[in-house]
Amino acid sequence: MQFRIAAYGEVRDENGRVLLTRRTRGREAGPWHLPGGVIDHGEPPKRAAGRLVGEHTGYEVAVGAPLEAVAVARRGVHTNAIIYTATVAGGPAGDFAGDAAEWVDPARAAAESHSPFVSATLGLADDRLAGRVDKAPQETRPVPPAKAKKGRRRRGQRFGAYGVVADGDGRILLARIAEGYPGGGTWHLPGGGVDFGESPRAAVAREIYEETGQEALVGDLLNVTSFRHRRAIGPEGYPLDWHGVRAIYSATVPDPSAAQVVEAAGGSTSESRWWNADALDDLPLSAAVEDALQVVDLKNLAAQA
Repeated sequence: MQFRIAAYGEVRDENGRVLLTRRTRGREAGPWHLPGGVIDHGEPPKRAAGRLVGEHTGYEVAVGAPLEAVAVARRGVHTNAIIYTATVAGGPAGDFAGDAAEWVDPARAAAESHSPFVSATLGLADDRLAGRVDKAPQETRPVPPAKAKKGRRRRGQRFGAYGVVADGDGRILLARIAEGYPGGGTWHLPGGGVDFGESPRAAVAREIYEETGQEALVGDLLNVTSFRHRRAIGPEGYPLDWHGVRAIYSATVPDPSAAQVVEAAGGSTSESRWWNADALDDLPLSAAVEDALQVVDLKNLAAQA
């Protein structure tokens, strides 16, 4: 199995048309594609979206907020993809020789052959977009990175989904990272890696339950963050050039209970708890929690629970 991370841009004009590409084979036109593709190792997804839209359409774009994170799994390859809003800032380039790009009315794109990522940006149901699948743990977890060439450090890449989880009283749900893991002892957002054939939204709901025992309702995609640790230590003790991407969602628990780790096999979470907002200043928090608290109003989130 192979896991990949991709970034795409949803670019619309003043008439609501979407910028799409497609290749022509002989006299037949191929399916419509959303401009974008697989990101480079260590590349921030937002930056990748701008670069890839330009490479595929010839337009220079300004990339905005992430709209949604989706996944496609087929032929042993699972692709987690972030779709960003984007606006034209220049172009198209006069000497552009890439794919044929066209401004397409959404109704036309929906009626003609198109990729699952076009379905995602148009809000269309599409069986090719991953949902939650039942797999044995050995079938769903990412395999260790391949051995690096002589003189080079192994590379690892992971896409995770995490939740800023609140209850009706405005408390936030956090999970403590177990000692021996990166960030051990700090309080982190509940979440983790997306399994093969699983959507990011399904992943965050599953991870919240495994790490805290709470049945959460997943809300909006709040942000997508990324980091690169060139000298990380891998799970088997080998040095690793590590690239992580996190999709962070809002989530609420209408009927909260005492938090507890229920994941049968244990793992990187040692405990979980509900915390009042005024207690957070005294806790060792992960960078992900601190970043999330800058963009989330817990009182407003609590009102949704």
